[in-house]
Amino acid sequence: MPETVEIFEMGPRDGLQNEKRLIPAAEKIALVDLLSQAGFRRIEVTSFVPARWVPQMADAAEVLAGITRRPGIRYAALTPNLRGYQAARAAGADEVAIFASASEGFSRANLNATVAESLERFAPVAEAARADGIPVRGYVSVVTDCPFDGPTPPGSVARVAAALRDMGCYEISLGDTIGQGRPETIDAMLQAVLNELPPDRLAGHYHDTAGRALENIDASLARGLRVFDAAVGGLGGCPYAPGAAGNVATEAVAAHLETRGFRTWLDMALLREAADMARGMRKE
Repeated sequence: MPETVEIFEMGPRDGLQNEKRLIPAAEKIALVDLLSQAGFRRIEVTSFVPARWVPQMADAAEVLAGITRRPGIRYAALTPNLRGYQAARAAGADEVAIFASASEGFSRANLNATVAESLERFAPVAEAARADGIPVRGYVSVVTDCPFDGPTPPGSVARVAAALRDMGCYEISLGDTIGQGRPETIDAMLQAVLNELPPDRLAGHYHDTAGRALENIDASLARGLRVFDAAVGGLGGCPYAPGAAGNVATEAVAAHLETRGFRTWLDMALLREAADMARGMRKE
């Protein structure tokens, strides 16, 4: 039997959060509902962050309330603090995510805090989720390159990943946030992180700015990773990397994995339909 690789769908949250047009909640709900039919086991729907930070996600509770939930799918939300976690919990999020940077420069720009301070902020979120029985996923940003600090030392990524693990994160997603990673830098980073966590607790989150995301996925497959984040239609980008392309497209990752002999169990026709819908949402 072919080995399974899971794609964690990021489009509704990471894909749409930086779009300039305020997308109506009904459109977001329609996208999530279509994705729910395609075979995903996990979909990141929204984020509970202050509206002044990310206006696009101001309707987070409305979107989570409006989707048609299908059995066997966990609907996730990004939560930067305890207030966000409590709002996500009240809205019915099945799991939450917290996010830290592997570089000080990106942490200050993105979170207005040092790496250590950001991790301290997330501790109450992880504690509350543990008490509520809610799974927590951790993200590490700029795992190979930072737009402020340059190349990210692999040891820094490993330390942050270990800190998130120690907080109780069941899985750590490793983000090439500005899409400048190369197979050799991804491999060096993974070599360090795998000293702290086994491959079945890691995921790759690779943006396609330089057109190398699929190569970076291949490097990660060779290291044993079997979960990858992607956004349908290639939506997304990084506000701290002008001109950065979006996340690698879900449909491209699924097709690539199939050619490599892996199974994703996703419906490619529905993925293409969702990709068309997602790209249509980008129109001004």
